[in-house]
Amino acid sequence: MAVSRVDGPPGRTVSSRVFSVLNAFSPARPALRLVDLRDLTGLPVSTVHRIASELVNLGALMKDSDGVYRIGLRMWELGSLAPQPRTLRDVSLPFMHDLHEATAENVHLAVLDRDEVLYLDRVWGRRSVGVVTQVGGRSPVHATGVGKILLAYASPRVQESVLRTGLKRYTPRTIVMPGLLMHTLQEAKTVGIARCNEELSPGTLSIAAPIFGPDRRVVAALSVVTHTWTRSLSTIEPALRMATMSISRELANGFNTVAHKEDINSVRAATR
Repeated sequence: MAVSRVDGPPGRTVSSRVFSVLNAFSPARPALRLVDLRDLTGLPVSTVHRIASELVNLGALMKDSDGVYRIGLRMWELGSLAPQPRTLRDVSLPFMHDLHEATAENVHLAVLDRDEVLYLDRVWGRRSVGVVTQVGGRSPVHATGVGKILLAYASPRVQESVLRTGLKRYTPRTIVMPGLLMHTLQEAKTVGIARCNEELSPGTLSIAAPIFGPDRRVVAALSVVTHTWTRSLSTIEPALRMATMSISRELANGFNTVAHKEDINSVRAATR
């Protein structure tokens, strides 16, 4: 297992050395061996072993039978007392559940990550239409509802990049003509809703709306994916608009952009 050293030299006080051991753990490094802790902290292996053993006894770390250390439950208990950053997923999830209850369909939360759609969260049920997407998964921007609404509000540079990359055809209904796609994006931005009918997979209809951050820039999109033959558009679209408006209003009242970026990075890391 290759590891990189934790930034900054280890401190000379006991507390700073203890914290350097704890700080070696991260979402990308949840399980570490003694040699990893030594390399990451720069401390002598004897010192690391002593500190780790004390932390295990205190419940701050736990040690598996194979010698792997992990963050202990006591640290989780203490961490729960700290004020929680309001990330996009934190704010969106209750409204996603409400939207799913109102539609009984798949609900996706997604962001634009370079030239692709990255799915941050999903709520679905047994009656929901089957889809190929999953949390941490990616989809093409031009063939999905969330992708189209995100691309509609993206900068001309991003739009041009997508067109230069080429528009791959996934079904007979995928829009692959640049001019037609740009017209579709303009229409989506005008009405605030993007619809994608069987462009990524047969039998599915994706309806998406934008989520705005405090600066009124689009930070994400929410979509409902249903059957193409659905007769519930008259109820799905108003419910979708209400959900995205509610999320945008909550974000305007307090949105931690740093935590939001970490949220996206953690989803990326989990799928690598």
